[in-house]
Amino acid sequence: MCLAADMHGRRVLFITDPPVRAATFVLKASHAPPNGATTVVYGRRILIVDADEVAGHRIAQIFRALEHEVVAIVPSDAAAVDRARRAAPDVAVMRAAIPADAEPTTWLAALRAQWTIPVVVILSEGDEGRLRAATRVEPHGYIVLPCTTRELCASIELALVAFDSVRAARAVHEQETRFFATAIDLLCVLDFNGYFRQVNPAWERALGFTASELTSRPFIDFVHPDDRIRTLERNSRVRSGEAALAFENRYLCKSGEVRWLRWNAAPNSVDRAIYSVARDVTDEKEAHAERERLVSELQLALGEVNSLRDILPICSYCRRVRDDEDYWHTVEAYVGRHTTTEFSHGICPSCMATEVEPEFRDPVGKD
Repeated sequence: MCLAADMHGRRVLFITDPPVRAATFVLKASHAPPNGATTVVYGRRILIVDADEVAGHRIAQIFRALEHEVVAIVPSDAAAVDRARRAAPDVAVMRAAIPADAEPTTWLAALRAQWTIPVVVILSEGDEGRLRAATRVEPHGYIVLPCTTRELCASIELALVAFDSVRAARAVHEQETRFFATAIDLLCVLDFNGYFRQVNPAWERALGFTASELTSRPFIDFVHPDDRIRTLERNSRVRSGEAALAFENRYLCKSGEVRWLRWNAAPNSVDRAIYSVARDVTDEKEAHAERERLVSELQLALGEVNSLRDILPICSYCRRVRDDEDYWHTVEAYVGRHTTTEFSHGICPSCMATEVEPEFRDPVGKD
């Protein structure tokens, strides 16, 4: 029935038809398995669950003959689950019958919930028809008696592969779920019909609305009225296949405040959804506005300084002009220093009448 072999250091079984006498031998790298043989990994640690002690030992003999290790034979599910925690088997093989009043899919799901390892259920022919509809329930495989050794080994390996696949997929899903839940940015899936399909907790932290509130109304209801037209226009372009990069709009908070969001989004036509990430940039916008205000004030102040430079401080009595270094100069000296103007001196009529002519009428030294 089987030949044990070692291929490149890996222990395997060759299950053959018709049966041949079991013998242990070593294959060279260039050799092939015997004609008609099927390669099966062996050396599994198996836990057998069977309420019939005699039947359980018979199953154990089959597995031992196939070079598997039987870690224990237990009579019930409860004992098996406890033993599995201590013995760490690779797989459990359970001979069972589906209860008459049980729905097969529910029964298998409840069975799976008890275990952290794959389970292969051995059933009678009477249960096979009921269970066919539940074959998609993994990682628990099943096999129907009577069966061949090849079918039994194949069922174990398929259950192990399915279990590993489901466990890996579950790990990836759990990692994605943790990422979605702990992300600082606002993550969402927006249905093409205009409703949020899924939002992460960051939305409630940013806007104050719960996930159920956000998914129960059209997304545009949460957008600032002044930004709705251009937001719908961009949404239409994204649904047509165009990605949105660094698109900004304002969202309304439950408290009445307004938050600025910067979006990156891409559509998926198969899911008919838009996958998006948004970042709250309200603080950045406010900081930018504050910088613009300060720059405007500085420019205004600079203009006032330039205007002040056009005003010359002049003494009310001697009419001297003060420069930037706080020195006082005559008008002629100041203008000549800061311009290319040259002065020619004369006497205005007023000074002639009030200053010069009186001097001529009253000569100096006359008694």
